[in-house]
Amino acid sequence: MARRSQRTDPETLREELVNLLIKFKTKLLEDDLRDKVKDLIPANHLLRDLGSSLIDEDGTNSARDRILAYFRKYPSTLISGDEVMVVAGISEYARRIRELRVEMGWPIQTGLALKDIIEDDKGLENLYPKQLLKKDFYVLTENNQDRDAAYRWKLANTIRKNNAGVKSKIIDYFLKNVGKEVTGEELKYLANDRSEWPRRVRELRTEEGWPIATKVSGRPDLNVGIYVLEEDRQAEVHDRKIPDPVRIGVLERDDYSCCNCGWNHQNRNEADRFRNLLELHHIEHHAKGGKNLLENLITLCNICHDEVHRGNISSEKLLSLIT
Repeated sequence: MARRSQRTDPETLREELVNLLIKFKTKLLEDDLRDKVKDLIPANHLLRDLGSSLIDEDGTNSARDRILAYFRKYPSTLISGDEVMVVAGISEYARRIRELRVEMGWPIQTGLALKDIIEDDKGLENLYPKQLLKKDFYVLTENNQDRDAAYRWKLANTIRKNNAGVKSKIIDYFLKNVGKEVTGEELKYLANDRSEWPRRVRELRTEEGWPIATKVSGRPDLNVGIYVLEEDRQAEVHDRKIPDPVRIGVLERDDYSCCNCGWNHQNRNEADRFRNLLELHHIEHHAKGGKNLLENLITLCNICHDEVHRGNISSEKLLSLIT
């Protein structure tokens, strides 16, 4: 059975470790390799004990607890596996990270998942050093526990096993989690770890009109690597042709709020549960030659957008709201 780290006063452990290493100087002069290795075992144990004793907080007796405490101390920070190994005091820290993610709902994403996201969205290219976006680097993207995550991971495992394409698996998963935040790590898992999954998400949004929101596509309140299918409703075909840079430009101009009623995701009211997403509307209708230009587009909540199409809000009124 693997030895568990023994936590105690870090300074005491440091002194013991230094004394052992000083004594080891004479052992280096001897010829027996095995004796040298055996003499280093206590030093290795002390080093692990020292690392696991650095976090002195209530409820951090297990390696998993210490790993979580370390991530929560540095949210949104790219952390190496070597750091995690030190505070955990064990070498099998990757399994504990997976448990935190899959069983306990902490949104810890790997460097590889973030690499896929950043390569697909140039607006995020300076977020983390590209050379560190590897499998053995991790980020706690949000310092909140998602208690529904265990259910979603079981669902993702079921969908992952079917023979459908990556895009079909992703939209199937989103449709079973409408309005809920899902992580890039979940979507990467659905795609059998293929790096194409961010492109498929983008195609679902821009080509098929599914209102999948991210931090850089209409929901600045979301953290990087978080996705939300805001409603089980595809945009009209002509609205799917709006290029992402234009879409973002309109949302930024309108302060990510409905120009008619002022609704946005920050002031959403649970009592007004039908008002739940922002959409872009062509002031001069696309069918009549209206262009995908900032001056012809306006941000509306889904309720106000429906009112426009019922003829209850005029184009003149809309134009006055952005001029």
